Amino acid sequence: MVSLPHPSLLHGAVSAPCLCCRKGKDQFDNLEKHTQWGIDVLEKYIKFVKERTEIELSYAKQLRNLSKKYQPKKNSKEEEEYRYTSTRAFLATLNEMNDYAGQHEVISENMTSLITAELTRYVQELKQERKSHFHDGRKAQQHIETCWKQLEASKRRFERDCKEADRAQQYFEKMDADINVTKADVEKARQQAQLRHQMAEDSKAEYSSTLQKFNSEQHEHYYTHIPNIFQKIQEMEERRIVRIGESMKTFAEVDRQVIPIIGKCLDEITKAAESVDHKNDSQMVIEAFKSGFEPPGDVDFEDFTQPMKRTVSESSLSNSRGDGKSEPKFGSKSKGKLWPFIKKNKSPKQQKEPLSHRFNEFMTSKPKIHCFRSLKRGLSLKLGAGPEDFSNLPPEQRRKKLQQKVDELNRDIQKEMDSRDALTKMKDVYIKNPQMGDAASVDHRLAELGQNIEKLRLEVQKFEGWLAEVEGRLPARSEQSRRQSGVYEAQNPSGVNSCAQDRESPDGSYTEEQSQETEMKVPATDFDDEFDDEEPLPTIGTCKALYTFEGQNEGTISVAEGEMLYVIEEDKGDGWTRIRRNEDEEGYVPTSYVEVYLDKNAKGAMTYI
Repeated sequence: MVSLPHPSLLHGAVSAPCLCCRKGKDQFDNLEKHTQWGIDVLEKYIKFVKERTEIELSYAKQLRNLSKKYQPKKNSKEEEEYRYTSTRAFLATLNEMNDYAGQHEVISENMTSLITAELTRYVQELKQERKSHFHDGRKAQQHIETCWKQLEASKRRFERDCKEADRAQQYFEKMDADINVTKADVEKARQQAQLRHQMAEDSKAEYSSTLQKFNSEQHEHYYTHIPNIFQKIQEMEERRIVRIGESMKTFAEVDRQVIPIIGKCLDEITKAAESVDHKNDSQMVIEAFKSGFEPPGDVDFEDFTQPMKRTVSESSLSNSRGDGKSEPKFGSKSKGKLWPFIKKNKSPKQQKEPLSHRFNEFMTSKPKIHCFRSLKRGLSLKLGAGPEDFSNLPPEQRRKKLQQKVDELNRDIQKEMDSRDALTKMKDVYIKNPQMGDAASVDHRLAELGQNIEKLRLEVQKFEGWLAEVEGRLPARSEQSRRQSGVYEAQNPSGVNSCAQDRESPDGSYTEEQSQETEMKVPATDFDDEFDDEEPLPTIGTCKALYTFEGQNEGTISVAEGEMLYVIEEDKGDGWTRIRRNEDEEGYVPTSYVEVYLDKNAKGAMTYI
């Protein structure tokens, strides 16, 4: 008989691997959950950085919009205001804030490229690597489980064959002991027992071989394959941890890299703030708004309680002048006489007339017309009519405006000349290479440019002439003014000029001022009588008021719509016409408010309305 090991012993020898396989599978599940959590953390950090970049972009955009909002508009009044140091410092601050916003855009761009994009790509690689490792783990686990199943099948087959061989042996022994059984039956039972015994031996050999193979696979599984897979998973996880740490470091470095530039922007803002010079700004305001006028003198007291004394004093002066003594005309009178705004008192009635009425009388006198033209320009400034020569402005402001106009025209001339030179070169190219174009096609444009340059040069000459007048290089008065003030100008050429300049104030009115230095001392001549007894200006036509005009400014006259009046001086190009209603009422009205009918045959005498 063949002795076989008990199947229960074999079963106990291979029962441990089943538990190990189950535990190994549990560890894979835990590792799979943990690595997935690591990937989730990485994706969460990517989302955090992405939102940070969006915030940086939004902040930069808002800073740029803020800087653009407060930038001066081109060709506007705001642009002129930025010549002061304080406003230039503010402009520098706006420009630096624009650069400051640019650094936040750099932060966003660097974080996007160095962190968000890199980590997103790394997460995809990490997922693929993790999938590969766990696929290998599951494959190894399935392989060991398959080997275990084969071992179990071999063991069950060996156990079954052993039981069958044992039953066949018992049946053979029973048949051999029974005397009633034939010899053939006993032989048959013996052969069956031997067959079963051979099958059990074969199953035993197969089971032994399978067991050795399983033990080898199991050893390879737990000591080689699984440790390698776990090692790879561990390395993968450690790389993930290192990568997220490096990304956090990069996160800080991106900010740190722009700190020097941001600091430079702040330094420039500080430097601009320190460049603010209050003294310089104040001086610029003075230069911008100084008028060039001299301050008015004191207004003298007019004593209306002693008319008789003043009449006697005046008579005495007339007698002395009639005797041919060349006593000073102005020096003999009181220092406070406001010439040329006050006429010489002739009667107590005239002495009681208000100063404004005397001023109106002065406006009608010929020798003083040059003074009133400046006043009329001032009125034009108030009503918005700006003459081409800027004569409505104070001398210093007028000089600046004229200089700006000359510079602007010179720049225009230079542009036209550059265009002409370019066209000339193009024409030369066309002449040398006719296939490139027709040379005659640019002649018309060259002619236009030549005409434009000539017109601009004439304009420059005109404005330079006015500028020379302001700067004192050319006479500032017209021939008519010279004729009107002939004798007086011969005695002192500065008389009318002082009237036209020293008495004009920035708002267009006159200051009734007579300083000691400007008192004119001339002999008593016929000019004195002309000044006192000057005839009114002759009429040169009539006019009809088209609209009602309220003459609220000094020197103007109110008219009603449809009213007929006399014209005594036509518009000189400044938008004002001088009219007369009656002997005591005359002044200026806007030319657009009246319809003028000039009479070329009008004579000096007229009948008042």
